Amino acid sequence: MLRLRTCGGKAPASVPALFRARFARSASSTAYAAAAVASASSALEELAAERKGLAKVVLKKGKTQIFRDGSPMVYSGAVDRIIGRPPPKSGDVVLVADGTEKPIGWGLYNSVSMFCVRLMQLEEEAKSLGLSSVDTNAYRLINSEGDRLSGLIVDIFADAAVIASSAAWVEKYRQEIQFLVSKVNGVNHIKWRSSADILKEEGLDIPEQKESASSLCSTVKVMENGIMYLISLEGQKTGFYADQRENRHFISLLSKNQRVLDLCCYSGGFALNAAKGGADNVIGIDSSGSALDLANENIVLNDLNPRKISFMKGDATAFMKGAISKNELWDLVILDPPKLAPRKKVLQNASGMYRNLNALAMQVVKRGGLLMTCSCSGAMTQSGMFLKTIQGAASMAGRKVTVLRQAGAACDHPIDPAYPEGQYLSNYLLRVT
Repeated sequence: MLRLRTCGGKAPASVPALFRARFARSASSTAYAAAAVASASSALEELAAERKGLAKVVLKKGKTQIFRDGSPMVYSGAVDRIIGRPPPKSGDVVLVADGTEKPIGWGLYNSVSMFCVRLMQLEEEAKSLGLSSVDTNAYRLINSEGDRLSGLIVDIFADAAVIASSAAWVEKYRQEIQFLVSKVNGVNHIKWRSSADILKEEGLDIPEQKESASSLCSTVKVMENGIMYLISLEGQKTGFYADQRENRHFISLLSKNQRVLDLCCYSGGFALNAAKGGADNVIGIDSSGSALDLANENIVLNDLNPRKISFMKGDATAFMKGAISKNELWDLVILDPPKLAPRKKVLQNASGMYRNLNALAMQVVKRGGLLMTCSCSGAMTQSGMFLKTIQGAASMAGRKVTVLRQAGAACDHPIDPAYPEGQYLSNYLLRVT
């Protein structure tokens, strides 16, 4: 993590106004409303002033309506022609037009990616989700397509911001984006994480980036719903799974006087909530020693009784098979495995793995008890197969299940209904009998 250099004055002149408008929603509360309105207005004025100088991407006949309805991704196959001299370069702002050359939107161009244009849209009214707050300072500020900034994720963890880049335009505007994030109230440090594999598909070869020796730290303490977490900024995703915030809190409401098992617990999120909620006993299982080091630190941070909550290193499948052989049962089980279906082509095999895991999990739940089961695989969630897979697991386990609750990612992970591919997290609470 690098300390931000102190910057004064206005943002660099090259920063497009749509970025300024987007980040205005994180201005300090006293300037919030004025900044949002001013930024939105300046963006529209800038677009009007520059329109004659922008290249125009003209869509094929019959390819317009999906984008009018809000889909943010223009595939190269939908493009009929590009008007502009010189032709646009990757990362340039372009107009997107229908077959009559009438503009329908604007976005960021990429000459080599299958996503020829990532459409952007200005939000003239910012949304307030109550983040950050007195008891929560870990949240998502920008959620890629859901916030109409495809390829850009910004997570805020106390005074640190993690920027995840998966698009050529984000890399092009790296300096400007870092500048804007630095102006978010309370941010003192920024970490940039590039998704090298995805960027390679965008035509960029990003070398492995190492933090400088002067980096202040690789861990940060955050609070979520009153629970303290030590998180690693080198960890999975951006370092912390803020998308499960509401689901973790829900577990705290179910846990009083219960025996709780948290499988694939990572740094202990669900387990800590169960302990805070008054569980009699909580066990967390994970295969990562470094994640469990954080989990054990989190027990201390929250002054929890180590006789009531503990973490064990191990394989979740092996642990459950051992528990079944000893007839060990829990009142409440959480199963949150890593992504098993990163792509559609492996969905069938992944479905079998999810079924087997859930069948084992159901067998370690006391009859009449609860299972919270999750899938963070977008291919699984979007296919609608997860519930069918759960039913298959119940048949395999010789159990009956009833869905009590269905949820997804937290409210700071918005989804554009015109881009359902942005929906990836499935969370079901089941009664197991």
